[in-house]
Amino acid sequence: MTLVDLSTPPAPDPAAGLLDALPRRVALTLPELRCVAEHAGGAPLPFDVHEPAPAGEGGLESRLGRSRGSAEDEARAAAMAALHEPVGSLTRRGLLADGVPDEGLAGAVGLLAVPDVALDLDVAVRTGGGPLRARAWHRQAGGAVATLATIDGVAFELAWFPAAHWPTELARVAVLPEDHESGGSSVPAHVDLPYELADAAAEAVRSSRPDLLAVLAAQEGATVRGGDGTPYDVADVLDLLAGLSGEAQGRLRALVADTSGEETTVVGVVSWVLLADGWHALRPYRERGTGSARVEVRRVEPAELGPLLAPVLAEVTR
Repeated sequence: MTLVDLSTPPAPDPAAGLLDALPRRVALTLPELRCVAEHAGGAPLPFDVHEPAPAGEGGLESRLGRSRGSAEDEARAAAMAALHEPVGSLTRRGLLADGVPDEGLAGAVGLLAVPDVALDLDVAVRTGGGPLRARAWHRQAGGAVATLATIDGVAFELAWFPAAHWPTELARVAVLPEDHESGGSSVPAHVDLPYELADAAAEAVRSSRPDLLAVLAAQEGATVRGGDGTPYDVADVLDLLAGLSGEAQGRLRALVADTSGEETTVVGVVSWVLLADGWHALRPYRERGTGSARVEVRRVEPAELGPLLAPVLAEVTR
């Protein structure tokens, strides 16, 4: 397998044509995506589609009223019903001719089906317009990468490009919506604390017991330190715990798997949390000497997702 360098964006290649150097993107509806996969030899898609079951008369929902989930299912069903017939739509767009899909399109769908490396990304963000969730599937084999992404499960973006462009494409996943408002955070740009302390603080906030944060800060404050190793005082630890547990506005999870063999092996997970001032990477680790579980929390930018994933991907490609 080819080792992919995600530490820096690619440098321009003067020998390559402009169009060859750019990723190609195609917007597809779910029926169009399924149609392309079927005409590309029945290539499997990287996700399962579960159609909502029709509500039976006299069922629980008819007695208790519509749930939020049922309303979303109805809206999705209405959106699906309004879509164009896939074969005719793809043909008009020049993506399907005589039952044969566009060569690049078919290759991208094929790569999604049989990659060497699989990277699944799940991003959830709370915005002014409500919660927003995006899913993306990145698949790599040799020097090529294909990606598939969606927000609503109805409209998808399919893209394919040389592996050198992967860092830039990964950064797009972590870019926040335009209506997301950022501000100041009580969590420092770089801090290191016991994993159990962070977990207990989060549980205290979830249980509506923020008063316990002061107790935790007094008991464990001496074990919290900055990125440079400087210890924190109790007041700063209390602010940090309150921010880390109460400011959360979203999360990003990236799961890397080795799919080159007969069995799929999960290699590692990268997790970010969205706080008031933006993304913060969470890196759990075992402290040398003591073996105690700790977590490093560091402020990051979307462009850092590729470099942070590089060591995990290197476990697959080495």
